[in-house]
Amino acid sequence: MPTAPPWTYLILLTLGYGLALTYGQLGWLAGITVLTLVIAGYAARQPHIGVGRPLGHALFVCTALALAMHWLPGFHNGRGIPPQRFTDDAVPFSMYLNLDKPLIGVWLLLVCPWIVAGRSLRPALLGTLLGLMVSGVLALGGAVALGVVGWAPKWPDLAWLWLLNNLLLVTLVEEALFRGYIQGGLSRVFNRLPQGENLALLLAALLFGLSHLGAGWQWVLLATLAGIGYGLAYRFGGLAAAIATHLGLNLLHFGLFTYPMLAG
Repeated sequence: MPTAPPWTYLILLTLGYGLALTYGQLGWLAGITVLTLVIAGYAARQPHIGVGRPLGHALFVCTALALAMHWLPGFHNGRGIPPQRFTDDAVPFSMYLNLDKPLIGVWLLLVCPWIVAGRSLRPALLGTLLGLMVSGVLALGGAVALGVVGWAPKWPDLAWLWLLNNLLLVTLVEEALFRGYIQGGLSRVFNRLPQGENLALLLAALLFGLSHLGAGWQWVLLATLAGIGYGLAYRFGGLAAAIATHLGLNLLHFGLFTYPMLAG
């Protein structure tokens, strides 16, 4: 029997779209992307058609990559935070409220609701705590050691908008993709291997790191290390724990350290 869609996560994504739509707009060409995702979803949900599922997932992966890289037309993402320095020693930061990337999360939650590894409150909290400790030590500690960030406590006026965007349009989508879909999917593939779950976790973390390639090798390394913590949170606490861990680490970075990084 099909698994019921995880409505809590879908409602959060809907709220995120509402926030983004107040700052941006959609063009008619965005409908082509939506139609492509509908076709991919229909194919992926046809177990009786031999090639349907792999073709559907392959089409989704290609479309998700294009959405994540903001390559597809019709999405006019509004700027939520104009370029500014949060501290004098930081590089300028600006933030867009993306209308394209969250479609990845919507597709995953509707087509692959199994990515929401259900956990009760206690394991979710323990998974979050474990993941946040590991990612904090490895990623934030590594960033300080590499000279990428420094100690810089702050709470700018637009922090509330940054926080909402990070929860509703960033961490939820990225964790649904990298932990739920990739790590969870690889765990299923490797379930007969002695270290299958560990291998799935590490591969998902590496892919998450590589998604930061445009920012330089330091961020690839740091994102990979952070991904290990997020992966542990997902493994022991489910998707909610992975999202909470990712948001918690980003919040620590934003509020206590140079954001996004030290200038030159």
